[in-house]
Amino acid sequence: MSLYLEYIQEIESRKKDQGLAPKPIDSADLLSEIIAQIKEQDNEYREDSLNFFIYNTLPGTTSAAGVKAKFLKEIILGQETVAEITTEFAFELLSHMKGGPSIEVLLDLALSDDAAVSAPAADVLKTQVFLYDADTARIEEAYKAGSAVAKDLLESYAQAEFFTKLPAIEEKIDVVTYIAGEGDISTDLLSPGHQSHSRADRELHGKCMITPEAQEEIQALQAKHPSAKVMLIAEKGTMGVGSSRMSGVNNVALWAGKQASPYVPFINIAPVVAGTNGIAPIFLTTVDVTGGIGLDLKNWVKKVDANGNTVTDANGDPVLEEAYSVATGTVLTIDTKAKKLYNGNKELVDISSAFTPQKQEFMKAGGSYAVTFGKKLQTFAAQALGIEAPVVYAASKEISHEGQGLTAVEKIFNRNAVGVASEASLHAGSNVRVKVNIVGSQDTTGPMTCQELEAMAASTISPIVDGAFQSGCHTASVWDSKAKANTPKLMSFMNAFGLITARDPKGVYHSMTDVIHKVLNDITVDDRAIIIGGDSHTRMSKGVAFGADSGTVAIALATGESAMPIPESVKVTFKGEMAEHMDFRDIVHATQAQMLKQFEGENVFQGRVIEVHIGTLLADQAFTFTDWSAEMKAKASVCISNDETLIESIELAKSRIQIMIDKGMENEAGTLAGLIALADSRIAGIKSGEEPALAPDENAKYYAEVVVDLDTIVEPMIADPDVNNEDVSKRYTHDVIRPVSYYDSKPVDLGFVGSCMVHKGDMQIIAQMFRNLEKQNGSIEFNAPLVVAPPTYNIVDELKAEGDWDILAKYSGFVFDDANPKGEARTKYENILYLERPGCNLCMGNQEKAEPGDTVIATSTRLFQGRVVADSAEKKGESLLGSTPLVVLSTVLGRFPTMDEYKSAVEGIDLTRFAPPTEEMTTKYIPITVV
Repeated sequence: MSLYLEYIQEIESRKKDQGLAPKPIDSADLLSEIIAQIKEQDNEYREDSLNFFIYNTLPGTTSAAGVKAKFLKEIILGQETVAEITTEFAFELLSHMKGGPSIEVLLDLALSDDAAVSAPAADVLKTQVFLYDADTARIEEAYKAGSAVAKDLLESYAQAEFFTKLPAIEEKIDVVTYIAGEGDISTDLLSPGHQSHSRADRELHGKCMITPEAQEEIQALQAKHPSAKVMLIAEKGTMGVGSSRMSGVNNVALWAGKQASPYVPFINIAPVVAGTNGIAPIFLTTVDVTGGIGLDLKNWVKKVDANGNTVTDANGDPVLEEAYSVATGTVLTIDTKAKKLYNGNKELVDISSAFTPQKQEFMKAGGSYAVTFGKKLQTFAAQALGIEAPVVYAASKEISHEGQGLTAVEKIFNRNAVGVASEASLHAGSNVRVKVNIVGSQDTTGPMTCQELEAMAASTISPIVDGAFQSGCHTASVWDSKAKANTPKLMSFMNAFGLITARDPKGVYHSMTDVIHKVLNDITVDDRAIIIGGDSHTRMSKGVAFGADSGTVAIALATGESAMPIPESVKVTFKGEMAEHMDFRDIVHATQAQMLKQFEGENVFQGRVIEVHIGTLLADQAFTFTDWSAEMKAKASVCISNDETLIESIELAKSRIQIMIDKGMENEAGTLAGLIALADSRIAGIKSGEEPALAPDENAKYYAEVVVDLDTIVEPMIADPDVNNEDVSKRYTHDVIRPVSYYDSKPVDLGFVGSCMVHKGDMQIIAQMFRNLEKQNGSIEFNAPLVVAPPTYNIVDELKAEGDWDILAKYSGFVFDDANPKGEARTKYENILYLERPGCNLCMGNQEKAEPGDTVIATSTRLFQGRVVADSAEKKGESLLGSTPLVVLSTVLGRFPTMDEYKSAVEGIDLTRFAPPTEEMTTKYIPITVV
C-alpha cells in the first residue's frame, strides 16, 4: 500500500475514533507521493493532495518542508505548472515556512540572475528572521562580491524592517472572562501529565485541556462575544504553577488564541491568561513565547481592620475580600496604551507589568523567538555593512545602583551578560541577554522541543553551550507502546542535534533513565553557570537554573542564549541547631511555613530567586532545597557554599561525568570531556583564591530576608494538599505545612520514595531503617505498599557495591529488570516493597499512579489533584509529601507514626544532616565592570 493510502486510512481512523482532523505532514516520502498526485491532472486524489500540500504540511526543517520548498521553487522557475499555485502564491507559501529549506530556496532565487524571481524572493526574505550562519554567510559573501540584492537585504535587515513593518499591537483589546479554576491552577489542568504522550499531536492533545465541558463553555463564550478574546483565569490563585509546559499554553491558545498561519494547522498563538496572584514565572515565559498576554489581576485583597491590621481566619490565614468581579462571562477591556484593565469606563487595576516594552515587542512579533532571532539578524547585518545598528528594539533595561553590592544571581547575570552597553554592574530589574551554559530536555516535553527546533529551522546545537542532555526519566516506569513510539525518535533527533542522550540511537550503551535534574546537577560544574531545562524542577544547587517551556529550551539549544530580567532575590539563612531525629527535607518544608508566618501569609518567594546560605551541604543534598523552590513558586534558587564544599561537589560531579564517558555516552564534539576540563579549571580557580566560591556582596540588596529557626523544628513536617479545605482556593497549594502529630495515626494506603527529591543518602536511610526495624522486630512486614525509585543507575551500582542494595532486595516483592521492563502501568498494589528502575515514576502521573482515592505519603514534589493519585467516587485522593524515613515507617505501620515510634525507628541513623555555616557567606563589595 502507498504511503498516501496509509495516510488516508489514518485520517479516517482519527476522524472515526477521535473526531480529529488529518495529522499534519512531516514526512518527505509522503509529501513526495502527494506532489506526484498533484502533477497528474486526472488523479482521483489530486484535489485532496493539493489541500494537504498547501494547508497541512509542517514548516521549518521537517523533511516534508524540504520537499515542499523544492517543489515551490520549481513552480516559481516555471519548471512545473500547477494552476492552483501561481508564482505569487508560491512565494506566499514560502514566506510562511519560517526557515531552513525555504530560506535556502529564497536565497537561491534572490541571488540568481533572473530579475523576475530575484526581486519578489528578496521581498519575502526581508520579512524572514529565522536565518542561521550558513544563510547569513551566503548573503555576506554575495554582498562582498558586489550583489545589489544582497546589499539591499542587508540594509533592510540592519533597519530591522522585518519587525518595524509589522502592525502595532491593538490599543484596545476586549476580553471575556472564563474562570478555569479556583485557587492555584497547575499546568496539569491545562495539559495533564497522563496525556504527555500526545503533546506533539497538538489537536489531539488539545482535547485534554480542563474538561470537554469547559471546552464547550469557552466556545460558547467565543460565539456570544465574537469581538472579544476569551481570557482564562485562576480565581483567587496563580495561573500556571507546577510543571513548565509549552503544551499548556498551546492548549489555551488552541481554544482561545489565534492561528499563527493559515497554512499551518493547530499552531495558535497570543492567548490571554490571568490570575488573582498573576502568572507563575515559568508559565509567563511560555506565554511570551506565543506573544500572549499574562495579567496579574489583584482582584482579591487582604482584608484589614480599622487599625490597618490584616484580618485572619481561624487557621491564621489572611481573610481575602473581592476588589472587583471577574465572574465568567464578564467583558473587560485591556488598554495596552494606558496599561490598565477596565470594565466599561471603570478602571480596575494597573497591568503595566504585562506591557513592558519587551513584552509588547513579543506581542507585535508574534512571539519571543522572532524578537531573539531578529535582534541577532540586525546585529549581523549592521556589522556586515560596517555601520552602527539603529535603535529599533526597546533597549535592554540596564539598571545600576551606584555603591550597591550584588546578590549572587546578579553576579551570575553580570558574568554571563551579552551585548550590554553599561560599564557598571547591573542590578535586579535589568533585562538582558545572557549566555546559557547548560541545557536540559526531558522526554515528555522533548518531542515538542524537537518540533520547535524544526519550526525555527535549527539543525545543530549552538557551539557556545557547554553541555546539554536529553533525558528518558519521565517515561521510565513503563516501556509501553507510547514510549516505544515516541522515545527512540526523540533520542535519535537530539543525538543528531548534538545533545548527550539517555538512550543511544545506535544501541551501544545501556539505556539510562536517570532523573534529568540529577544529571543536570552533575554536569553543572561551575557555580556561576546559567542553566535552562524543560522542567520546572530545573533548580540546580550549583549556578542558577531556570525551568522553562519546550520552546525556551529550543531557543537555548539553537542560540546558546536567553533573554530575561535579572530577578530580585530573597535571602534565606538559618539559626539554631537541627534536631538529631530530623531530616533535611523537614527543614525544607519548615522554611516555607516559617516564611509564610514571618510575612503574614505573603509568599515573598514567588517570582524571585531564593538565595539560600547553605554552607557545608554538598550539592546532592542541597538540591533537595533548590528542587523544592519550584513548589515555593520561586523563579529559581542559588546555593551559597563555602570553598571546600564547592570543590567536593565539583569533584563528585567530575566522577559522575567520567562514568558517563566510561559507559560510552560521549559524543563527537567531546562535550563530556569538555565539562571535566571546565570543572578542573573551576577547582583551580577556587584553590588559588583567584575565583572563590560564589557569594553575594556584603551590601547586596534583597527584597526580603528569611531566617529559619532550626530549634523550633522538632517534628517531621508534611506538605498537605488539604483536600477538604472549605475554601477551594486553598487546596493543592504546597503552602499547608503540618507536623506529623497532626495526623494522629491517619491510615496510609501507599508510600513512595523517589523522583528528584531524593539522593543516595535517602536510599542508604532506607537500608539503615530496615536494619533497625529488623533488629527491633525480627523481620519487616509492610502494612501498605512502598514504591522506591532510585534517582540514577550510578546510585544503584554504588548501593550494590557497598552492600545496601542487598537488604532492599531482601524485603522487596518486585525488583526492576531492564532486560524485561514493564509493558503496562501497575493498577493495583500489594503490601510489599517495589524496587523500581531509576526515573520519575509516580511523581509524573503519566504512567504509574496510586489507586484512586488513596492516601499517599511521598518524597515527591507533586500534590496536585489527580497527579500522583486520582479521586475515587467515595474519597478524594491525597498526595502528602514528607521525608524518606517518614514514608518508609508509614508504610511499615500502614499509618502515620507517633513521635515515639518515629524516633525509635530512626535512632542511630545518619539522616541528611545540616548545620548553619558559622562564617558570614558574603564578600567585600568591589564594583564590577561589565565587558
